[in-house]
Parts: sequence; C-alpha cells; structure tokens
Amino acid sequence: VKLRVIPLVSVLFLTLLLLFLALFPGAFSCCMKISNEISKGILRRVERFEIQKAGGLCHLEAVILHMKGRKFCVNPWNRKVEKMMRKMKHKIHRSKSHVRKQKRTKRTKEKEQKQ
Repeated sequence: VKLRVIPLVSVLFLTLLLLFLALFPGAFSCCMKISNEISKGILRRVERFEIQKAGGLCHLEAVILHMKGRKFCVNPWNRKVEKMMRKMKHKIHRSKSHVRKQKRTKRTKEKEQKQ
C-alpha cells in the first residue's frame, strides 16, 4: 500500500508545480539582486530592456537589460541606465516614424507613375 502512495504524491506534486509554472510564468525570472554599477560597454550592447516592478511575485524594482543570450539586473535609479532607457525609447520612436514616411513616399510615387 505504501508503494502506491509515494508515486501518487510525486505525481500530485509535479502536477501542482507545472500548474504553478503555467499560471505564473514570471515567477522564476525575477531579479533577486541588482547591480548599482554598470559599464558603458554593456550599456552600448543592450538590445532591449524590461522594467520589473516591486510587487506580485517580484520583490525588487529593477531594469532587466537584455543582450545576446544574457540578462543583467540593474538599479532603475542609476543615471547611466536612465539615460540609456531614454535614448532607446527615442530611437524606437524615430525608427517607426521614419518607416512610415518611407512607405508614404513609395505610395505617392506609385500613384504619380500611374497618372
């Protein structure tokens, strides 16, 4: 009787663990430590960033910097990080408007050729 109880408990535990992971996918991707200092070289190679709020499953406020296959958790109040975030938001905004202008120009050229 004891042999059947142990596998049943293991299966139940594994099922609950998988259910938890499905319901809270960010639970194990929270920053547990943050760095106060970050080099300019790392900041130049950042591809994107996420802002982690202190609340819910994550207990620290942090900025998660994503580079090729790596993540860095840094202090969101660091001046270098704040400057990098402003620049990245500005670049994203400019690139989108630039693409829109190119599409408009291409469409107007097509219309002019048809006339």
